[in-house]
Amino acid sequence: MNDNRQSIHFTPSLQGRAGGGSVEIMDTTLRDGEQTSGVSFMPHEKLMICRALLEDLRVDRVEVASARVSDGELEAVQRITRWAASKGMLDRVEVLGFVDDGKSLDWIEHAGARTINLLCKGSRRHCEGQLGKTLEAHAADIRRNVEMAAQRGIKVNLYLEDWSGGMKQVEDTYVFQLIDAIADLPVSRIMLPDTLGILNPLETLDYMKKMVARYPNVHFDFHAHNDYDLAVSNVLAAVFGGARGLHTAINGLGERAGNAPLASVQAILKDHFNAKTNINENELNRVAHLVESYSGIAIPPNKPITGSAVFTQVAGVHADGDQKSGLYQNALRPERFGRRREYALGKASGKASLRMNLEELGLDLSDEDMKKVTDRIIELGDKKEHVTQEDLPYIIRDVLKHNPEEDRVRLISYMVSTAYGLRPMAQVRLQVNGQIYEESAQGDGQYDAFVRAVRHIYRDRLSRQFPWLSNYAVTIPPGGRTDALVQTNIEWVFEEKTYRTHALDADQTEAAIKATIQLLNIIEPLYPPVASSKT
Repeated sequence: MNDNRQSIHFTPSLQGRAGGGSVEIMDTTLRDGEQTSGVSFMPHEKLMICRALLEDLRVDRVEVASARVSDGELEAVQRITRWAASKGMLDRVEVLGFVDDGKSLDWIEHAGARTINLLCKGSRRHCEGQLGKTLEAHAADIRRNVEMAAQRGIKVNLYLEDWSGGMKQVEDTYVFQLIDAIADLPVSRIMLPDTLGILNPLETLDYMKKMVARYPNVHFDFHAHNDYDLAVSNVLAAVFGGARGLHTAINGLGERAGNAPLASVQAILKDHFNAKTNINENELNRVAHLVESYSGIAIPPNKPITGSAVFTQVAGVHADGDQKSGLYQNALRPERFGRRREYALGKASGKASLRMNLEELGLDLSDEDMKKVTDRIIELGDKKEHVTQEDLPYIIRDVLKHNPEEDRVRLISYMVSTAYGLRPMAQVRLQVNGQIYEESAQGDGQYDAFVRAVRHIYRDRLSRQFPWLSNYAVTIPPGGRTDALVQTNIEWVFEEKTYRTHALDADQTEAAIKATIQLLNIIEPLYPPVASSKT
């Protein structure tokens, strides 16, 4: 058996070896990634993703479908192959096929593809348990299909399904026997999948070294699955062991726990292994979100590289360290991936985070005003609200536009309540020119109940005319990307003149109440003096 080791006629593809050489990336988002529960790409979506993978991200190869699945799959592959042929990229498009006496080859040829990833059995358990065949019979079937492909000019890569399971059977040499039996065939690559995600990095390293030592001229790909959350670690171990190619999926899509995510694999190869790939890192984030939109599978906020929160510093001490010397930054600079670092605004952010956000907006505040704005942000953070940089101008305007100590009308306290089947009720304590008044009322909503209670104070206790509310609107602050604030804009008519007030708050009712108190302070000088009347 050992005599066959150096006579294998596989086509070596890359000269780079483990230890800082070149690594080939084959992305399987459009085949294995589509096996994610609930994911099914339309033909035009597959074409758009394929173009992004090959042209923008510059992956070396793409696996775009399984043969004989459906008419829609056939249409998708035909669209892809027509486009790829026009760009001189047809040899980089691959289709999974089966040992089925040429049926997959017929389908692939009709689809316009020229490479088959032939799915074989990489463990005795699968060979005998699923196919009901001996190793010798399966090898003969493989030989027949590879020879048929060669006659049609279709390139062949071999998938050894359940290879990891086969290698774990330490006393069983099935994997080596199968490869030895087909050693003379014109095969470009052998692809070694951890089909059930059962390997750990030490096993992956050991098994890959054994494969490379026995077959030094063979190009081996490694295909990881993430069942134990070890896919990325196993990918690195496979490269250390001598794998020349890796299989990935955008956002880690794939059956069960998914495949190794391309963004993480790329970063680890470059930063921890000094390996070379053709990947354009600047496009990783954009393509990740393209696939997110087509797949309907949301990217978790803490997903490395592509998650919405992974380049956001939250703690104020981190912002302070970054401001001084970039002390809380690593090699994963957001600019590498077409992104930018952000500094969260919330109860843990502090003045350094606020100052860095203000600098980006070109704003400058005094220390006293900084404290006021910081206190307001902390208040919102305590309500579990997320404040964005775009919110800052509105918060600053809301906090600094007037001095509350100068207000002649102050809201001392209020309570609004609602219950099923009952009209909302409000109880209000209001200070007007130093005197405190209290009233309650029911209304058609919480804010309406509040306004009615205040109207009782003005009409019944102060004998004053109360402004007429002529328009009311609630919006997110223009340009904001926030769930923290709503802006309430209210239009009033008083003595034939129109007044407009607005206020911000996380709560719509409270924002409206703030806008109402603003109005009362604006018109207070217009009222004639009244005799004091305490509650």
